[in-house]
Amino acid sequence: MNLNLLAGLLALACASTASSQTSETSAAPPQPTSFEFQDGDRLVLIGNTVLEREQRYGSFEPRLALALGETKVSVRNLAWSGDTVFGHARSYFGPPEEGLQRMATHLEMLKPTVVILCYGSELAFERLGGLPDFLSGYRSLIEMIRAKSPGVRVIIATPPPLENLPPPLPELSMENKNLSSLRDALRKFAGMQNAFFVDWFELMGGLPKPGSTAKPLTENGVHYTREGYEKLSAKLVEGLGLKMPDAPSPALENLRRAVIAKDTLFFNRWRPHNETYLFGFRKHEQGQNAKEIPMFDPLIAQGDEVIQKLKTEALAQTRRP
Repeated sequence: MNLNLLAGLLALACASTASSQTSETSAAPPQPTSFEFQDGDRLVLIGNTVLEREQRYGSFEPRLALALGETKVSVRNLAWSGDTVFGHARSYFGPPEEGLQRMATHLEMLKPTVVILCYGSELAFERLGGLPDFLSGYRSLIEMIRAKSPGVRVIIATPPPLENLPPPLPELSMENKNLSSLRDALRKFAGMQNAFFVDWFELMGGLPKPGSTAKPLTENGVHYTREGYEKLSAKLVEGLGLKMPDAPSPALENLRRAVIAKDTLFFNRWRPHNETYLFGFRKHEQGQNAKEIPMFDPLIAQGDEVIQKLKTEALAQTRRP
């Protein structure tokens, strides 16, 4: 993309985003070096594919839990593959607004005190002409989250880089340049939104060197593997200004398995496979079973207790001489 055109788009995007926030933009304070979690925080992950697929591997929550020490933070994953700031993927059969309403309902249920947002990976392929609309939609999304969860603290993470893998997979250098430009825009946007900014793109290596990736962390240049998520999670914790202690591998693995079990229960709580029959246009057939969905809640709470117990045991092991 022409650099002058890109500069114009960035200026237009930031100007439109800041139109109702003059006081914020005129004196944006420097970002602290670390995000301050509080005991009892309820953290919710919201975004698209890179965050949703994390629950397959359970890599982030164990590392965050150990890095926080005695501070207790629960984690819930509301990410949805292919989603956008407009709610496209979670809208099912209706318009994107329906997807945002579905998210709002889940936010009312979870009452998060902290959210981590990661959106914008589609701009790598759609180019940056849609950047102003994207940032405007992002701002509206954050406004909705804050309206549904008063006092919530917001963390904005950039999409991580793509990988160049050998043919027949496509060469993604230009797409990574788009993600780099998106990162620059999101840094300014996060400051205007009074949100903590995590440069996940740079933490994961930034713009890759020319040629194929020597040791791939993705399946196809886009979707990260388990090893990839271990690095993604470690770098996200680092981007939050935290440091994970050296926990024994068995203790970390026990934590990971407990997190996956809890996340599976929660996924079935908020995205049951037969949702159309339970809550949608076919609820006249099986809607009577919807009363069973809240029965997941005590099981999920028990999962949190198991995670906390295993974390305490892991921390005790790290303190041994």
